[in-house]
Amino acid sequence: QVHVVESGGGLVQPGGSLRLSCGASGFNLRYYTIGWFRQAPGKEREGVSCISGSDDSTDVADSVQGRFTISRDNAENTVYLQIDSLKPEDTGVYYCAASPPVRRVCTLQSLRYPDWGQGTQVTVSS
Repeated sequence: QVHVVESGGGLVQPGGSLRLSCGASGFNLRYYTIGWFRQAPGKEREGVSCISGSDDSTDVADSVQGRFTISRDNAENTVYLQIDSLKPEDTGVYYCAASPPVRRVCTLQSLRYPDWGQGTQVTVSS
């Protein structure tokens, strides 16, 4: 079973930036499709970005386009989610999830990911 762990969350003022990390031990993330999801209080989980394990192509949700950037560092066995120009509505628990690359392109559909981390809290507030 794939085990991923998120880190990097915290309390940030509006307009600030955060870089979230999705790491793993015991297996190579390089060959997995990784998705980042978030869940705000009282709302459904939302896919925000993903990176393909086949060709490193990426996708970003329209709602966060231009502010969220996903990347992969194979040497660190880590996938990052850079979040800029943070807004209060970005507050929530952020999860990374892993899936074997069954498709060339990644997906923001949470049901496609069998392995999930515990999440990291992001709070945007002044």
